[in-house]
Amino acid sequence: MHILITNDDGVHAPGLLALKQGLEALGQITVVAPARNQSAAGHRKTLHKPLRLEATCLADGSPAWACSGAPSDAVALALLGFVKEKVDLVISGINPHFNLAQDITYSGTVTAALEAVIAGVPGVAVSTEMRSPGDFAQAAQVAARVVRKIAEQGAPPGIVLNLNVPPGEIKGARITRQGQRVYRDALVERRDPWGRPYYWIGGEMPTGVAEAGTDVGAVLNGLISITPLNLDLTAREVMPALEGWGWSSTD
Repeated sequence: MHILITNDDGVHAPGLLALKQGLEALGQITVVAPARNQSAAGHRKTLHKPLRLEATCLADGSPAWACSGAPSDAVALALLGFVKEKVDLVISGINPHFNLAQDITYSGTVTAALEAVIAGVPGVAVSTEMRSPGDFAQAAQVAARVVRKIAEQGAPPGIVLNLNVPPGEIKGARITRQGQRVYRDALVERRDPWGRPYYWIGGEMPTGVAEAGTDVGAVLNGLISITPLNLDLTAREVMPALEGWGWSSTD
């Protein structure tokens, strides 16, 4: 397999290096990732200015490309032709915090994998809640297992697999649905030296509802969560009610 690796924490992030080292026995590896940290970049695409790719090396001396844009830019550039060889799979990560539930709308890790699916290439996003360096290695081992399964079974078309690996002892794996995050964001107002206000979005780390069958419930119970995602966000269950609002009228 030819595997393209990216992330949202920057090309020199330790999670990316661990992922590369965990997968390199499975095939050819190409690394194209943001030059700097782009956490919570979402599914941003740069259209208003040029993008650059600079050759660099990871900490183990292996080659990589640093992209001046967002995670989705890195994937788009690679798949649109910068990488000449056909790419069979795109893996994004390893993120040092879980990407669960509503997180996926913010996550550069997940949206990089979604960009791959838009281009017709299977995508996998890998996250953990990093408490020690060994947690990255463990998540990389799980990612390698998922890649082997994809090689054997074939990836479902149009689907991203969002993989969240709990730290410490793993009690199993589950196919899950998106759960419910509980955010505790807070607005922090400060003043610059000229007395003008500026703002930080702060607050405590989010928690979640530990409902069985969800990604949040799985990781809180020591289980690997594998959530299949697609780009269709249609809320079909409310379509009949909306139809009842009388759209045939010209009023």
